[in-house]
Amino acid sequence: MARLKVGVLISGRGSNLQALIDAAAAPDYPAEIALVLSNRADAAGLARAAAAGIPHRAVPHPSREAFAAAADAALRDSGVGLVALAGFMRLLDGGFVAAWRDRLVNIHPSLLPAFPGLDAQRQALAAGVKIAGCTVHFVREAVDTGPIIVQAAVPVREDDDEAALSARILAAEHRIYPLAVRLFAEGRLAVEGGRVRIAGAVPPGLALFNPAAG
Repeated sequence: MARLKVGVLISGRGSNLQALIDAAAAPDYPAEIALVLSNRADAAGLARAAAAGIPHRAVPHPSREAFAAAADAALRDSGVGLVALAGFMRLLDGGFVAAWRDRLVNIHPSLLPAFPGLDAQRQALAAGVKIAGCTVHFVREAVDTGPIIVQAAVPVREDDDEAALSARILAAEHRIYPLAVRLFAEGRLAVEGGRVRIAGAVPPGLALFNPAAG
């Protein structure tokens, strides 16, 4: 069976891209990274793609519409069936979001719908929450909205600063993003009434993961 081709959009270091690359290296993983695009030519994640032998390029961003048109063409030319945002720090054109509806996912460092937007970890600390985490969701035009696919929770410690909490959340991100892509590639996700239904059993794992990330 052919593996799902995934296109990844990045703006920076590409640590979640690397988690997807590492997952896709397993022979039983049902997806492969077919293309990496960045709105920044100096994004460190492009070097990760190069090291893995994955086609990659920077796409100029004179406007949302221009970027969207160029990115859409490149993704379709590569046969991409799922677009994953991995630290992509630009708002996407509404037409692009609509064209890739339910085939466009994002990862955000909070338990959405809490703390959308920038500096989610700082928002969590300011609010005094005891549990933080991360969310993979289907993208809609409004920022950090859309049906939730997978979430992972992490504890907030009394001595946490933004860097410490961010690092703990990032480790969870690296587990749940490959899980979400796997579930999509296996055809196990359905959006019904604004919610994601997951077919079949999900392997057991850490108690704070929902679904459990094995």
